[in-house]
Amino acid sequence: MANNVHHNIVIVGGGTAGITVAAQLTRGWFRRRDVAVIEPSDKHYYQPLWTLVGAGLARKEATERSEAKVMPRKATWIRDAVAEFRPAENALVTKDGTTVTYDWLIVAAGLQINWDGIPGLRDSIGKEGVCSNYSFATVDSTWEAIRNFSGGTALFTHPSGAVKCGGAPQKIMYLADDRFRQAGVRDKTKIVFATALPEIFAVEPYKTTLDGVVARKQIDCRFRHELVEIQASSKTAVLKNLDTGELVPMHYDLLHVTPPMGPPSFLAHSPLADEQGWVDVDKETLRHRRYANVFALGDCSNLPTSKTGAAIRKQAPVLVKNLLAAMKSQPLPARYEGYT
Repeated sequence: MANNVHHNIVIVGGGTAGITVAAQLTRGWFRRRDVAVIEPSDKHYYQPLWTLVGAGLARKEATERSEAKVMPRKATWIRDAVAEFRPAENALVTKDGTTVTYDWLIVAAGLQINWDGIPGLRDSIGKEGVCSNYSFATVDSTWEAIRNFSGGTALFTHPSGAVKCGGAPQKIMYLADDRFRQAGVRDKTKIVFATALPEIFAVEPYKTTLDGVVARKQIDCRFRHELVEIQASSKTAVLKNLDTGELVPMHYDLLHVTPPMGPPSFLAHSPLADEQGWVDVDKETLRHRRYANVFALGDCSNLPTSKTGAAIRKQAPVLVKNLLAAMKSQPLPARYEGYT
């Protein structure tokens, strides 16, 4: 029979958000607090560095740590994954069948990369110029494609919906442009940025600056165009014009794909989720809108901001302050102002 366990505070997710909050809750005079972190992976990755790995400026091994080394020593690590949330019962069930009950729940489950969301992507990734920075397994393929590129069309994509770090899909493009110039192949190269967004960036003054960057670098921006299929045998990327519905085939010699992303499946269909599948929290206090003993932060939340590690740095102390106040039945004193 599966075990039943109880912890005062349960954190779902051992990534940047979960580890940061766990560390803040168990240091100093909090060190005796009963905090458990549910995380199935034995590896922890510093994902922001993958952009530089893809550009040949860092080694991917530098981004990897064992989960045990980053887990706060005073936290209990439950090496399992969540299968079901039961917030009305202050409980959740893990994949191995264990029921974990809690007094307080913090959801920091990240987001899910949907590699099968684009037909042809999974089979073509890492081959014949198709690459992506979005996993430890594939990031080396980006540098190989950029390093061996000798000219032609270099296509970089940005999908609709949420992505990890709104600027990352174009950062690798600028670094590739620099490499092409160093290698003497830029004058034989057409760089195309196909993005589902209507503009280069949603926030001023960055938009104005980046408009100047793409103009200076002579990058062909195809706004409201989303990658919907890869036909690897002919090196054809099929783009969809999101305004007209027209399918636009484009030949590529290098294709860097930012895959579609979304909330983790185990979370998207749970009572904690909003209509889009993200954890439904107050945008200032990070407290759940329906379950008063649940908080969330980071990529899995429906906070109306970009999903970045920098955002977590500002969200974590707000969550911790508000959680501690809630535990004392006090008003929540801290507010997240939207920094990302």
